[in-house]
Amino acid sequence: MSKKADITPINFEDSMEQLETLVTRMEQDDLSLEASLKTFEKGIQLTRLCQKALTDAEQEIKILMSDGEQDFQTNHES
Repeated sequence: MSKKADITPINFEDSMEQLETLVTRMEQDDLSLEASLKTFEKGIQLTRLCQKALTDAEQEIKILMSDGEQDFQTNHES
């Protein structure tokens, strides 16, 4: 089960959509144990991809905000 599952999301929204589909599928309760485990594994991988995308976006925002503060301080001091 350590090999990568069939996950090819292009962006955050696609990852979330795939994750929602997996959750719905698991909630239907008609999966075998093996299928449930594979679906759960895909869900974990998608969750990690989404968390990374959010962390990356947060970091980018922090960088942009700190750049803006530096620009403001430089322009304001003149």
